Amino acid sequence: MSKYVKNLITDHLRKQLAGVDDALLVNVIGLTANNSARLRAELRKKNIQLMVVKNSLARRAVEGTRLAPLFDKAEGSSAICWGAEDIVSLAKEITRLVSDPTFAPFTAKAGVMDGQRISDAEIAEVSKWPSRAEQLSMLVGQILGPGSRLVSQLTAVGGALASQIEQKSKPAGGEDAPADGAAA
Repeated sequence: MSKYVKNLITDHLRKQLAGVDDALLVNVIGLTANNSARLRAELRKKNIQLMVVKNSLARRAVEGTRLAPLFDKAEGSSAICWGAEDIVSLAKEITRLVSDPTFAPFTAKAGVMDGQRISDAEIAEVSKWPSRAEQLSMLVGQILGPGSRLVSQLTAVGGALASQIEQKSKPAGGEDAPADGAAA
């Protein structure tokens, strides 16, 4: 490959990975063409990109970025996955697909999260974390919890007072008084 072509490919990779902070390196060698197409379709549904890269060119393309540790020790054929909502969602989807027997040779090799390289075991660990949406819902629940407790405690006192006033307003016999006030 000529130096000119290598520079073109490196520039293309650099443009594709611009703004990407978290990614996973996977192995797609051994997948049949049909399974590879199915895998890519599954990933597209989750807004995940998959690109097979030559390690040396990818190393040059990500030099000086947060993705640089991803290709430090990369060997053999590799594909880079990025996208999804966050690194946790990406790790969950990749871990799910790795365990699917349909895509048997598909494996996770490494990743980069917050500029730090993570191993395949750490990817499985990250996949068990709550996703961004789950974390936000837990946070909203924690924020709203004390307020809802306070409201329920305040309304409970008012409800009890209203119940006592209603009981005191009824006649002693327990039955409502006739509307015209005459005895029956």
